[in-house]
Parts: sequence; C-alpha cells; structure tokens
Amino acid sequence: EEEEEGLAGRFLRLERVLSALLRALPPFGAPVAHVYRPLDYAWEPHCDYVRRYCRGPKSVLFLGMNPGPFGMAQTGVPFGESWHVREWLRVVGGVQKPPSEHPKRPVLGLSCQRSEVS
Repeated sequence: EEEEEGLAGRFLRLERVLSALLRALPPFGAPVAHVYRPLDYAWEPHCDYVRRYCRGPKSVLFLGMNPGPFGMAQTGVPFGESWHVREWLRVVGGVQKPPSEHPKRPVLGLSCQRSEVS
C-alpha cells in the first residue's frame, strides 16, 4: 500500500493503528457471536471517503459509526447509509464479506438496498 501524504494520509494511517489495537482486544464471548469491523472489510470505500472529504484543515470533524446494520457496517463510511454514500457522496470501492456474518445481517456493501432507520 502506497504511503500517502497530507491530512487524509495521516488520518488513514492513524485509523490503521487504532484498528489494529481494537483487533488485539480479547473476544467478547457469549452472547456476542458476530463482530463487524468495517475498516477491515470495507477499507476501499472508506479510503475513498477519507481522501475526498478529509482534505485540508476543518473547523470540525464529526466521526462515528451508525450502530445499525445498514450504515457503516455496509459501506465503511461513518453514518453511511448505502444510497447516500453511493449517490450523494459519490464514494466508490469494493466491500468484502466480514469473516463472521450474521445470517440476518449480510454485508452487501454499496449495493445494499435497505435504509438505516436508527
């Protein structure tokens, strides 16, 4: 992976470090059976989002993950319902399947047709 400069590159590198720290935590155990890590399996659209919108200084940077299954879990974009990420933000990139996927919450990536209601 090519090293990037600028704010977006620094931000992405920091996210990689923090994601590695989260992966190193012990497993949750029962009753938690599935943990989605969209910065692992949806890294491509996440990077596209950061490169597009994390350029230059900002007065405010608002981050978070929509806790529902049809937001960032699908797209890798914070608060990122698929339609808005694809059509409004124009983010692109491939989304892989997570290693353990709940059968009622499949990851369909940017092609997900469900809306996030939370």
